[in-house]
Amino acid sequence: MGKLLTLLLLFIAFQGQTQRLTYGGKIKPEQANMDIRHYTIALNVDIPQKSISGNTVIDLILAQATHTLLFDLMNELNVEKVWVNGKVTPFIHENNLVTINSADNMPAGKTIVKVQYSGKPHIAIRPPWEDGFTWTTDSTGKPWVAITAEGTGGKIYFPCKDHPSDEPNEGVDLIITVPKDLVVAGPGLLQKVSKKKNTATFYWKTNSTTNNYNIVFNIGAYDVVSKMYTTVDGNKVPMQFFVLKYHAAKASHHLDLLEKMAKVKEKYFGEYPWAKEKIGIAETPHLGMEHQSMNAYGNNFNYTNVGGEDFDWLMNHEFGHEWWGNKVTAKDWADFWIHEGIGSFGDALYVLDKEGEAAYIDYFKKNAYGIANEKPIVQGKDIDEETAYIGDIYSKGSFFMHTLRYVIGDNIFFPALKKLATAPQYTYDNLVNTDDVEQLFSNAYGKSLKPLFDFYLRTTKKLEVHVTARQGNKYEIQLDNFQGSLPLDIVTDKGKQKIMTGETGTEISSTTMPIIDPDMYYLKKVIYE
Repeated sequence: MGKLLTLLLLFIAFQGQTQRLTYGGKIKPEQANMDIRHYTIALNVDIPQKSISGNTVIDLILAQATHTLLFDLMNELNVEKVWVNGKVTPFIHENNLVTINSADNMPAGKTIVKVQYSGKPHIAIRPPWEDGFTWTTDSTGKPWVAITAEGTGGKIYFPCKDHPSDEPNEGVDLIITVPKDLVVAGPGLLQKVSKKKNTATFYWKTNSTTNNYNIVFNIGAYDVVSKMYTTVDGNKVPMQFFVLKYHAAKASHHLDLLEKMAKVKEKYFGEYPWAKEKIGIAETPHLGMEHQSMNAYGNNFNYTNVGGEDFDWLMNHEFGHEWWGNKVTAKDWADFWIHEGIGSFGDALYVLDKEGEAAYIDYFKKNAYGIANEKPIVQGKDIDEETAYIGDIYSKGSFFMHTLRYVIGDNIFFPALKKLATAPQYTYDNLVNTDDVEQLFSNAYGKSLKPLFDFYLRTTKKLEVHVTARQGNKYEIQLDNFQGSLPLDIVTDKGKQKIMTGETGTEISSTTMPIIDPDMYYLKKVIYE
């Protein structure tokens, strides 16, 4: 139940040890003009040389005619040739940007860009916190390759528009060639495997909108252990674990645990988002990372216990991103808490479902100690990933959802939460921000929750509850620093009662000193006088 705190401590340990690459922020005008529709990435992976070579084809739509296209690609890679609509076109590759300048005006509408390139991609020093390629071997000496890209984006290894506001709406094709005795695990569905004398080419395809940092693959000496999962809506979805061969005996039990997690997620958030593709996990040399329909798993089968059953906290957290981050996606890194905060709240819902309300409350009491509260978790607009990625997007974001649940009540909260995870205006192609989330819950509640959202998400304030003793066993309870009224649990000589109070205060009677918010639904400071 303290695994969120463990995750935050790991985050703190790695954060600050290295200056991380980043993406997002204020979008460049040349990129704002492009709507990315599809990527086709075809690469040969030379493991001994730790290099890649091949090409990426980018299908896009231009809003206006232009002479200039702009894509992100790390300087470690060498761009050899560029075609625009089949015509070789001049380019400049510097400052991690590929600038394509055409003598001819490129008209508005559909445009196809092909970039041929090669080189040694950036190596990750401390994955998954520091992005890049991990070139290593498993315990039998077989090559094992992983990519992490959440902080840096797809430009780690392919030319792209690296901004959270735009995703390839028509999906991605990954065509990856590796030595013949290895397996490539990727997003979507495996279309085919083509083998030659010394190589195997794996063709993965997803038709779904995909975050740039999710467009990755993993390579290893994998076995594929599978079972069929029936979703809450009755659809059959293959569950596939790309597991190192010497761990294959553990895979079946691990998929059983994942199935239990999926049932709980679907209960609160609706059907698994990629039911037309697969539920996939790939064993990786790093701890883990959310990757759409193929989550990276590196927790080494270290189980804890929830509800009397084996439980893998990391797999549960990363799997939750299939809904929060992959299906419901923030259009600005400023709203990163939507991914990590609501996703982490989903971790607590597993405890609620398996162990009950008391264990859920205890979970948040413990994890509140991981909240630094040094910066707001929504720091403005047009924020880059490195600036937005602070520990409180997990801990305080999750705790805020706990507060919100208490304020509006379960009968309103849980249907609204499921609507956020299922309604078309908030999912897949339709990206969201904090205001969208607030307005959804406010509409469900029937009154504005903006003061609550602003207070806890856009400031570092704690709720100040002032308790003033009066004559005759009377006490006045008021909020010193919050405009509006909120419910409060108060324990008196008559037991626990829930009252509404605000800046004007509320009077109660008790022969004992009132205890404010004993179950810790608020981040608060109580002042007695």
